[in-house]
Amino acid sequence: MHVGHLLQLDSLDLTLLWGEETLLGREISGVTATDLEDPARFLQEGEVVLSGLVWWNPGDARAKTDRFVSALRTSGATALLAGEETHGTVPDELIDSCREHQVPLLAVPARTSFRAITEAVYLRQWGDLSRLPAPHYALPEYVRTELSRLVDRGADPGVLLDRALAPLGGPPCYLLTSSGRTVARTPSAPPLPADRAALSVRGAAGTTLRIQAESGTYDAWHLHLPPGAPEVPPRVLHEIAEVLAQSRHDHDRRRAAGRQTEDDMVAAVRAGVAGPGPDARAVEGALRACGLRAGGSYRALVATAGGAEGRMGAADALTEALSHVAPVAFVVGRGEGVEAMAIIEDREDIRRQLVDVWPLLAECEPKATALHAGVSAPCAAAGLGAALGQARYALAAARTTSPGAARVTAVEELSTLESLLAGVPAEVRAAYCARTLGPLTEADNASHAMLLETLEVFLAHNCSWARTAEALHLHVNTVHYRIERVEVLTGRDLSRLDHKLDLRAALLCR
Repeated sequence: MHVGHLLQLDSLDLTLLWGEETLLGREISGVTATDLEDPARFLQEGEVVLSGLVWWNPGDARAKTDRFVSALRTSGATALLAGEETHGTVPDELIDSCREHQVPLLAVPARTSFRAITEAVYLRQWGDLSRLPAPHYALPEYVRTELSRLVDRGADPGVLLDRALAPLGGPPCYLLTSSGRTVARTPSAPPLPADRAALSVRGAAGTTLRIQAESGTYDAWHLHLPPGAPEVPPRVLHEIAEVLAQSRHDHDRRRAAGRQTEDDMVAAVRAGVAGPGPDARAVEGALRACGLRAGGSYRALVATAGGAEGRMGAADALTEALSHVAPVAFVVGRGEGVEAMAIIEDREDIRRQLVDVWPLLAECEPKATALHAGVSAPCAAAGLGAALGQARYALAAARTTSPGAARVTAVEELSTLESLLAGVPAEVRAAYCARTLGPLTEADNASHAMLLETLEVFLAHNCSWARTAEALHLHVNTVHYRIERVEVLTGRDLSRLDHKLDLRAALLCR
């Protein structure tokens, strides 16, 4: 961009006070705003200098003006843009000094902000630099400096995203996780539902760039420009992604620092599962250490995940799932074996939200063993040990019901005999089935298989002889004979309700 280009921008309304044509054709390398009397050590060659002329007062000696303009010439500044707001006009002696030192001078009206000039320069410069070979930066120096400062201060990713794209007009842009959670978005970007965001991350439409960081499968960050958004030079996106990667590194470091506290919380709850109950004082102290209210209502969650990540994968999945339902407070820690455990402050719709988001997590790693989770009923802090047992039972039910698919099951869903039995360990179900049905389970005996089918249909039709006969296309007497054989072989009396329930449970345990 040349100095002459600034004069062509009607939105800036700049006025040329002095400047030869050859000088106006010099390339602009950057912008610096200053009101120091001698700014030489802060200037770089090729920059335009913005000054509100606060350093100058009527009656000052001409030497003061010459010293300022001389510093610009010595530093290789391409032009001085002097603001009219402070004094109402640009002093004549400044015009004379710029002419003598061969520094182009432009007047900036009070209605034009210095920021508007800066952004106009860098907006044009971004477009030019994106077409240049490395090692030129696409992000201007002042933007990179500001972003670096914000990262050092621990700024929120949303602040970084907004500031990085502001000079480009703030196009709609998102920072999304692999499961479709919106970490941040620019003000012009409308809310994006998680399912649509997850599709966007997988390349359905728009431009998506993964943030290179040591993230897990489920919570990796992606910079996403939706279809129809104003074009952003690819190299600009890559440099913004590098800044966000630094932010993600700091985020992970803070999370790792708090992991021991979270594990202590989980350990305090687990300690009471096998015994009379967790130490209430220890649990309340652990809750407070993790930032949760000791007197609240909670749920326990347990999850398992397959693949090489094992327990850490389950912990990452739980963390990401619960982050979707924020602002609810939660703690995730490593449980026993391959399980991960979470304590979450209860909320009315928490179960529904977890059920909705769980398939999005599974889609992040479709080739891995299915994700399963169990959720306890609400409880007070003192009841978290029992709640952990409930969550584990619900987890077992989820794995039995959907062994090859992702599923989250809450203990409230175990409202039928079938769902209740799903949480019983497989070896216990097998033993109960074999003991209750006896010889009827012999797979190589065709007669016994026929009796087993008749029993199943008989119970399904509320022990109605006629309807069972109709369903099996048999005579009623044949049904009577077969049921009598079932009673002999199992030792059960199907006229008794408890025996009917025993056999029904055994059939469900197969």
